[in-house]
Amino acid sequence: MGTKKAYLRRLLLDRSNWIEQRLIDHAEINGYGDVTPAMSRLFAHLAGSKPISLSELGRRLSVTRQAVHKLANEAARLNYVEFFDSEDDARIKLLRFTQRGRDMAKSAEKELDGIEAELALQIGETRLTQLKSTLALPWEEAERHKIKS
Repeated sequence: MGTKKAYLRRLLLDRSNWIEQRLIDHAEINGYGDVTPAMSRLFAHLAGSKPISLSELGRRLSVTRQAVHKLANEAARLNYVEFFDSEDDARIKLLRFTQRGRDMAKSAEKELDGIEAELALQIGETRLTQLKSTLALPWEEAERHKIKS
């Protein structure tokens, strides 16, 4: 039997899932046990950014606008996010964190710092720095163009 090739996609998915599971486990410990894995992925696109439209969230998550709306409604019901009208176009609903959502995001950031510290112990600080630097490089022409602009 031959050895299966370890494709980058699979490796990145496995490691991303590992991080997500750690965040979900610690969310419960930190009082945010109602955050689902799907919400966690949605919140990752809200963290540290300006408010975002449901259509853009759908594109980023590769799901329909309706699926994002359902997920955002659940997160709003739990008081993590709130909807508001775009100043540019009242037909567009934007999403942003509420205070509870910002508190949860800060908690998640602390957990991510802890995960990275643990990972640095496992693989070494130099490898972690190199990994993050490599993943931050532009991978396609459109990204390289943004950097030059």
